[in-house]
Amino acid sequence: MRVQIGRVGKPHGIDGAFFIEQPSADDRWWKVGSTFLAGGTPVEVVAARRSSGRPIVKLDRAVERGALIEVERDALPPTEEDEYYAFELVGLPVIEENGRELGSVKSVTTGIANDVLELDSGVLLPMIEDCVRSVDLNAGQIVVAEGFTVND
Repeated sequence: MRVQIGRVGKPHGIDGAFFIEQPSADDRWWKVGSTFLAGGTPVEVVAARRSSGRPIVKLDRAVERGALIEVERDALPPTEEDEYYAFELVGLPVIEENGRELGSVKSVTTGIANDVLELDSGVLLPMIEDCVRSVDLNAGQIVVAEGFTVND
């Protein structure tokens, strides 16, 4: 399984470097010597810098603007207990403790105070302990407390 860690963005300078769009917060990918897939092709970072806090890289070969930057799932560090990668939550059904189905996770959005689960039903749920009771990747579901959604 491949996981997106960014996208090839607009050029920066004339040496073939470019901005990373939607970059992973894991800065190890944006350092000289890092390897990943760009447009499905293995590449290596040969130069790296930042501009206004955004990563800029130059690769060992040319890649198309807009190409996905990905790594194999196994290349990601393991998570601790009760930690998850956002992509692991997308698609999981969400149910209240009483058994009421709320929908499936459409995306995980970074918020100011906490991340938010956006469901395909339009429901937004804060990823806080009072709301999210359990995340079970093996069973493939998220259980949340009652009272965080408007009743029908």
